[in-house]
Amino acid sequence: MPCLSNPEIEIMLYCQAMYIFLLSLACVSRSHIIMVSDTDPDMARLYEPVSEKKQTASGGSSEECETGFGVQNSCGLSINNAKSKASSIALKAAQDAKAANDAQLAAGEAASLQVKQDLAEKAVQAARAAEAALAGKQQIMEQLELEEKEAVAVVGEVKSSLRSTQVNAESAMLAFSQAKKQLDRLKVLLTEATAQMSNIETFASGAQLELDEKGQLLEAANRRVEGISRQVGAARQDYEKTKQAAYKAACAAVEAKKKAQMMQR
Repeated sequence: MPCLSNPEIEIMLYCQAMYIFLLSLACVSRSHIIMVSDTDPDMARLYEPVSEKKQTASGGSSEECETGFGVQNSCGLSINNAKSKASSIALKAAQDAKAANDAQLAAGEAASLQVKQDLAEKAVQAARAAEAALAGKQQIMEQLELEEKEAVAVVGEVKSSLRSTQVNAESAMLAFSQAKKQLDRLKVLLTEATAQMSNIETFASGAQLELDEKGQLLEAANRRVEGISRQVGAARQDYEKTKQAAYKAACAAVEAKKKAQMMQR
């Protein structure tokens, strides 16, 4: 359900109160008519339709219903007495209507307080949901930071291995150079020197291949570190936004709760 502003809530409650007040006023008026017809048959004639009064007047005898200026009607109440009772009934109806209006205003204030309490409770629930989302984002950020540390450690190990491989490659190249020089000086040992040179070449090729592989691993590790760093940055931004939203929701919940407590007082 969408949240309503305070003016909209007050207008809605005012319309409901007016509707209930008018309905109560109609019921009060009808109850007065029924009550008068039950307790005072003569007074009930004031509420009869005009057509019924005419029929009653036409059906009576002129001898039985003698009227005159300042003289009471022999068939019913006097005009002054009827006016007095009608005024009394109208006054009583107005008093009942005012009482109904006061009751409706009190009911409207109670309904407004209940609505504000409900909104305050919903604000508290929203704040709790925001806090739960914030905790989830924090766990994700901590996990990404842990992965970043592990990736950095792997990069360090790869760099160390690369340096060791490079030293081995340089040693192999130096041995190859020395063996080649020995080939010129030691022709007698040509076969052994040639075999040794072949082995050294194989070792050098393997070392070079391993160096290339370690270089590829280093590049891949660097790319992974960059990707994780971007994810950590995005997660940190998302965490800050969620933190701000949670703080605003918590503030709104506290303010709504204070308003509800003030209304209860």
